[in-house]
Amino acid sequence: MRICIVGCGAIGSVFAAHLAQLPELEVWAYDTSAAHVDAINRDGLRIVGRADLVARISATTDPLGIPPSELGIVAVKGTFTEAAIAATAHAFQDAAVCSVQNGIGNEELIAEHVPRVMRGVTLPAARLTRPGVVELDGSGTTWVGPFEPRPAALDEVQKLGLLLNRSGLETRALADARGAQWTKLLFNCATNPLCALTGLTHGQLCELPATRRVVGDVLREGLAVADACGITLEDDPEELVDTLGRANYDHKPSMLQDVLAHRPTEIGTLNEGLVAQADACGIPAPVNRAVAALIRGLEDSWTRQNIEP
Repeated sequence: MRICIVGCGAIGSVFAAHLAQLPELEVWAYDTSAAHVDAINRDGLRIVGRADLVARISATTDPLGIPPSELGIVAVKGTFTEAAIAATAHAFQDAAVCSVQNGIGNEELIAEHVPRVMRGVTLPAARLTRPGVVELDGSGTTWVGPFEPRPAALDEVQKLGLLLNRSGLETRALADARGAQWTKLLFNCATNPLCALTGLTHGQLCELPATRRVVGDVLREGLAVADACGITLEDDPEELVDTLGRANYDHKPSMLQDVLAHRPTEIGTLNEGLVAQADACGIPAPVNRAVAALIRGLEDSWTRQNIEP
């Protein structure tokens, strides 16, 4: 069986390296970083930290070089979902494709290009330390389920769940993964942008009383929106924030990593996505709206720094 990972950054690499441990799987990965792809093809894909794996996979920067696949996993940042799935869709014409991305709205974009879609949520935290090497900072559960408007078959969801579990990634295959997705959404909305704005790690953000209060404000708004949308959460996002804050104390969330590198952030699928849902339901979300505006202002400042003398 062939599976292709679209976006072999930190989390995509974690999925690719684990799945490559299964002898019946042929694992491909698409990424735009030539340095990362060259290192993977030359030395293998290495996962360090909470895992110690070296995997041989077929990596490419050429989307047209990807052969037809039975399963796909999209792991790019939300900013790049449309471009990535449009470039690779030819490989998934008779496939089920699962998003394991942060936030909401990615599955809708994927569904415009492939026949069957899964919504996925994943908690492991990782970072790319150098081309070909990813450090796994924290482990956690992954949830997968059908994306209702264009669903993968339940047996496809269960097949992917079984493969991930056998590869060493704890996974729950569900008939409805919206509760898990929204739990992670609220977790991300309350931590990623606040870490990005302050420069604090996840643990430091939760340890400082002033910032922890803002985390609580973001979460309370999100809970009200989820309730208005009829979403039953998988877990308590506030408990998840504090538990992972202790377990992954020194972890720099992906949005903080993006801000430090002056890269576009995923705010569009996180707090802005939550605000859009709040507006649709007639629920106020001023704190999330303010957080999103501050991140957009920060992104704009990089452009101004580049053009002003």
